[in-house]
Amino acid sequence: MAQSEHLMAPVGTVVSRMRALDAALPERDGVAVFNRVYLAVTEEVERRLDAGRFGDPRAAATLDVRFAERYLAAVDAADGDLRPPACWRPLFQFRRHPGVRPLQFALAGINAHIGHDLALAVVDTCRALDCEPADLEDEFDRVGELLVSLEERIREELMPGPDLLQIADPLTHLLGSWSLERARDATWSAARALWTLRRFGDLAEEFTERLDAAVGLAGRMLLTPLSG
Repeated sequence: MAQSEHLMAPVGTVVSRMRALDAALPERDGVAVFNRVYLAVTEEVERRLDAGRFGDPRAAATLDVRFAERYLAAVDAADGDLRPPACWRPLFQFRRHPGVRPLQFALAGINAHIGHDLALAVVDTCRALDCEPADLEDEFDRVGELLVSLEERIREELMPGPDLLQIADPLTHLLGSWSLERARDATWSAARALWTLRRFGDLAEEFTERLDAAVGLAGRMLLTPLSG
């Protein structure tokens, strides 16, 4: 098996899981809205890996898979009537609320996944590859740039038209309170802190729990029902 094919196999596995979710969930379900966004990201990572566009494809593929596995584990927990991480609970709680708009669902999922899961995925990847966070920074930045460009696209696709979204619309103010680029920068700092704290079990656990809770609080605010 060629190296690129070997790297693509585990990425293809998580892509298949997300495609299955896309086929199974109702279109308006909040988790389905986020899943479509994240599937597009992961498919693009898969294409770029296949095209050799990552400087360290092994690191990029490992980070991508460890990252995706945390989202899929949260879905499995919710489906199994278990408690997913605090960062994901608002999305599962409000996924069918008629007053929450599709763009809110997408950004709440991105908030949970970037703000919490990505930091832990960096640590997971460092452990798996026996490397330091600094060794992953280039691949982290490439994936981050892809996410930022995708955020711009989904805002365009899911944002109501100019005739519907007035300056006084609550969604205008809600969206102005959160930025993926700022969240990504904070995540890199959190990942480095977690890696430094890894030898101090209690401190690392406390830091992780507080990160999870803080990201969950931001997610709950992003999902504030705006009607109905």
